[in-house]
Amino acid sequence: MFDLTPAADQLAGLVRGVTDGALKAPTPCPDYTVGDLLDHVNGLSVAFTMAASKTPLEGAASGDSARLPLDFRESMPARLDELAAAWRSPSAWEGMTRAGGVDLPGEVAAAVALDEVVLHGWDLAQATGQPFSVDPELLQVVHGFVSSIGPDDRDGSLFGAAVEVDSNAPLLDRVLGLSGRDPAWSIG
Repeated sequence: MFDLTPAADQLAGLVRGVTDGALKAPTPCPDYTVGDLLDHVNGLSVAFTMAASKTPLEGAASGDSARLPLDFRESMPARLDELAAAWRSPSAWEGMTRAGGVDLPGEVAAAVALDEVVLHGWDLAQATGQPFSVDPELLQVVHGFVSSIGPDDRDGSLFGAAVEVDSNAPLLDRVLGLSGRDPAWSIG
């Protein structure tokens, strides 16, 4: 078990720092504006909280800024807190659950939830010009997860094709590359 709290807190702080003017800005996720990304994070927070309690919720992570709650700066951090709290329960890690229409073991769902929070935290930080950091132990977990995804599973549904990153690059850059992100991406 690992604690999602540091990553969830980091993302919550980034959400609070998003200005209205940034909502239409591009992100490292080519199909998402900042507003779309926020809606996706909002939905996945709910979906993975429900997965922890073995109460699956289908269709929550849409990625459509038109669905973004007006109070997202307050409601999303609360949802991220709930997400982290839900995965502190040992029962969340046991047995099977369902998230995003996929059945998976609890411990795998936790790794996917962490992966989503960390990677989309980086996406949001890059798109809005905010600083980003990640707990080194949690980054190791995300690295293990993204490393386990084979090339045949990189069709864009979870990750795109890996981006070439020097093997001596910092671990965050290697994780980003494995997730299909260019570590050098900037809003430009």
